[in-house]
Amino acid sequence: MGLLFSSPAPAAAAAAANDDDGDSHVLAIHSKDAWSDHWQSHKDASKLMVIDFSASWCGPCRSIEPVFKDMAAKYTDVIFVKIDVDELSEVAQQWKVQAMPTFVLVKGGSEVGRVVGAKKDELNKKIEQLKA
Repeated sequence: MGLLFSSPAPAAAAAAANDDDGDSHVLAIHSKDAWSDHWQSHKDASKLMVIDFSASWCGPCRSIEPVFKDMAAKYTDVIFVKIDVDELSEVAQQWKVQAMPTFVLVKGGSEVGRVVGAKKDELNKKIEQLKA
């Protein structure tokens, strides 16, 4: 899984700079203010939110990214968010992220599930269970 919060290699950082597709259903958050605004607007909602804590240099994170985007397109009643642990290390620390990728499932302002690692079947199962 690699080191938790090491600096990405320049090539990896450049490759990850363009991870925001215009048609993606995943909201990539790149600042603490943007996260705070998003959290305030959704913390009391009953809608499930799945937060992908990842890093551009993390191989398993890159391998599951297309699957995460597919899930976001499939589950339109769920909010999908991506946070880079190197950009927002304070947010990752608040959620006690210790390995990447970590998917935190939140409902009503509380964590209701967590999947550590690129385990697409386990993540899909938890989303199915918790989205209703």
